[in-house]
Amino acid sequence: MVASRRSFGRLRKRASGRWQAGYLGPDGDVHNAPFTFLSKVDAEGWLAAERKLLEGDAWVPPSLRAQVKYEKGDTLAAFAPGWLASHRRSDGRPLKDRTREHYESLLGIRILPHLGDVPMKRIDKVVVARWFEADLPPDTPVANAHAYALLREILRAAAEEDASIVPPAVPGASKAKTVHRAEPATLEELAVVVSNMPERHRLAILLMSWCALRFGEVAELRRKDIDLRAEKVRVRRAVVRVERERRVTTPKSEAGVRDVAIPPHLIPVVRDHLSRFTQPGPEGLLFASEGGDQLSPSTLAGKPSRRRRIKGRLVNESATGFCRAREIAGRPDLRLHDLRHTGAVLAAQTGATLAELMARLGHSTPAAAMRYQHAARDRDAVIAAALSKLAAEGQPA
Repeated sequence: MVASRRSFGRLRKRASGRWQAGYLGPDGDVHNAPFTFLSKVDAEGWLAAERKLLEGDAWVPPSLRAQVKYEKGDTLAAFAPGWLASHRRSDGRPLKDRTREHYESLLGIRILPHLGDVPMKRIDKVVVARWFEADLPPDTPVANAHAYALLREILRAAAEEDASIVPPAVPGASKAKTVHRAEPATLEELAVVVSNMPERHRLAILLMSWCALRFGEVAELRRKDIDLRAEKVRVRRAVVRVERERRVTTPKSEAGVRDVAIPPHLIPVVRDHLSRFTQPGPEGLLFASEGGDQLSPSTLAGKPSRRRRIKGRLVNESATGFCRAREIAGRPDLRLHDLRHTGAVLAAQTGATLAELMARLGHSTPAAAMRYQHAARDRDAVIAAALSKLAAEGQPA
């Protein structure tokens, strides 16, 4: 076991790889969490919640909270682990590793520390609304909406076993107002970004934009996935980071397994990249790290410019990688995933049908692809306005 001390509480990594959290309570005893955590961050979140209880004068030993018995209706903390272990996707297949990790994180940080000891039959609309408004951080609206949706899903499953459990609905809780609104890059901005990337990473940016590929799909591309004769890239796998390690899996959805046509103007760039930067052999990675593994998002993204103090001196550090390229393009707001958004809007602007967009993007439902058609129509209105301005400037005085 590996233990680490903190200003409040103590963390211990068990031989299984999971984390245990505990702290010295006001009664002088050490109190441990009634469950272990998948990651250190989750364990730290539990400690933070316990500290909040202590500071708010609402503390009760966690062991006593966990020992409270209720007739037939178990607490959420007692029911949730079993539900997660047996839960399946809508098509009956097991949850993907990344999804399971996400659910465990939501449970460990946002749900169980606040509602875990509450009997499920007592989790009503008032309890959920108070949890959603008072216990969840206001600056993470998307994660909060995910937590609410997960809680509802668990309570629905419990209601199938016990009719006295009624999953409450809180209006607006499932609809998050995202802080970041993806604004697609213009062709000029995209060209500037690409030209200012390291040469070995330029094709990654091009494939994420012009072919609208996800980063995980790009990072797992291998030489055998590029068909120059048909001018297509075959998306068959993706790489994700789970439990601090890279795992090769299938694409995000079944529709994600697809062949994407490469725009002809990119073919010379693809040929050049294959000859200069791709690992040898059919299994050779298109974008390998220095250690020979799949490229990580942090390596491609680089670091933003910043000022920091080193040995008493203020030092200006220049941006690197994609962060540097987007600053030069005048788009410091642009994220790597926004490149896929850019490619989707570009495809929609060509007049692609909804079905064609779904196939190219690997979407299994029309809802997501519809966003890009709307964005394309919005852009068309901008173009029309610019044409009118042009006409007005050409009018005789």
